[in-house]
Amino acid sequence: MNRLLLIIDVQNDFVNEHTKNTLIKIKELVDLNKYDLTAFTRFINDKNSIWYKKLNYKGCMTKKGQSIAIDAQNNKVFDKKIYTAVNNELKNYIQENDISEIYLCGFDTDACVQKTAIDLFEQNYDVYVLKDYCMSHAGKEIHDLYISNLARLIGKDRII
Repeated sequence: MNRLLLIIDVQNDFVNEHTKNTLIKIKELVDLNKYDLTAFTRFINDKNSIWYKKLNYKGCMTKKGQSIAIDAQNNKVFDKKIYTAVNNELKNYIQENDISEIYLCGFDTDACVQKTAIDLFEQNYDVYVLKDYCMSHAGKEIHDLYISNLARLIGKDRII
């Protein structure tokens, strides 16, 4: 049984004054090599996306903006075009690698981290959110609000 550190969307376009310190902490966590496996997600946006069409969101549309902001160290990277990282590719990876626990960190607590955590929880995966290794590029107040919400939705014991 393996433990997976799944790092959500730590990409150049999500790094700002609110997230830059958390990015450093995530890099340090990766370097500790505490987990059996580490994987990353990468949000890909384009002119056909609902984010561009309905929200006029123009982030993560260039290779530079989409790039992971720390060295992924040849770990698996899951590209995605939606909030959640939960898809057949991830579920197959979990099964093929005998993953028993999933630890989430990354950006944004209020979007992709929350959606992924809830989806994993609802599909009966043993998921935990590393609250000190997550942040919202909208700031700490939003991050704290969504950490509280996640504690309510997936359990206080799952927020560590």
